[in-house]
Amino acid sequence: MRGKIALAALAVLLATPVAAQARGGDLWKVYDKTLSKARYIDLTHTITPNQPVWTGFGPATFRPTVNPATGQPYTYATDGFEATSYVLSTDQFGTQFDPPAHWAPEQAAIDEVPASYSVRPLVVINVVPKLAQDPKYFLTVKDVKAWEKVHGHIPIGSVVMVRSDWSKRWTADPEKAKELAADTNFSSVSLDALKFLHLRRHILFHGHEPLDTDTTPTLEGEHWLMHHGFAQAEGVANLDGVPATGCLVSFGFPKFQGGLGGYARYIAICPPGTGKGVKVKKSDAPLPSFGSDLHWDTALGYRVR
Repeated sequence: MRGKIALAALAVLLATPVAAQARGGDLWKVYDKTLSKARYIDLTHTITPNQPVWTGFGPATFRPTVNPATGQPYTYATDGFEATSYVLSTDQFGTQFDPPAHWAPEQAAIDEVPASYSVRPLVVINVVPKLAQDPKYFLTVKDVKAWEKVHGHIPIGSVVMVRSDWSKRWTADPEKAKELAADTNFSSVSLDALKFLHLRRHILFHGHEPLDTDTTPTLEGEHWLMHHGFAQAEGVANLDGVPATGCLVSFGFPKFQGGLGGYARYIAICPPGTGKGVKVKKSDAPLPSFGSDLHWDTALGYRVR
């Protein structure tokens, strides 16, 4: 309980004007007392060239970066370093952040999303029990209200992630990835629930594990969100380890000029008693070395150990 209170206090402090913080707040103290003791859960899939992606975009290609002067890849032996060239077919790839300009050109692009989005209270609504009867179950307003009866009102400005465990099917196998990307047998978020969360609870954005908001023919939920200036998270992972309340979510993405999607990394920052996740350690820097070298795997098309 103390962990939840401390994290809630941090959320309030982050929303406090700078002048007020200068008088009575010190984020270094918040870190020392709370964040340094928290559990950190990565909600992000590792990007591989053959991961699931909509067939209209196609896969990516990774290759060693080539020295333009020699036409040969940089190597540890010859150059003292190596680098990777990423040929990405789309910015709608993997765990991502969709800005509203993805569908509506008059709305904000990735580089126009304010820095204040970076740390917010995190709500997790679990629909997994509903999927036993209907794998294409839509989150409803009734589900949201039922969650609130147990946990209280969803905080204004929070991020709401919908847990369906679809992410456990994620794969780097090329053929299986194609099948998964084409599969429409997944849980969705209803348009009514999205409207309730945004217009009645005033959340910042919502997130889901599949690569689409819903399974309607027109993607009505995503259409409504984008055309009303709302963003969303897609392809989120590991929500099964995140408590329903009491955590924060931190995230960032490359700041592409006019970008219509973001390769995002979401991190849940949870109370110390959370079962999953990692803690801050003195040994975090320098990072540990490994017993095997990172090397290029031609068959896979990326580096492995």
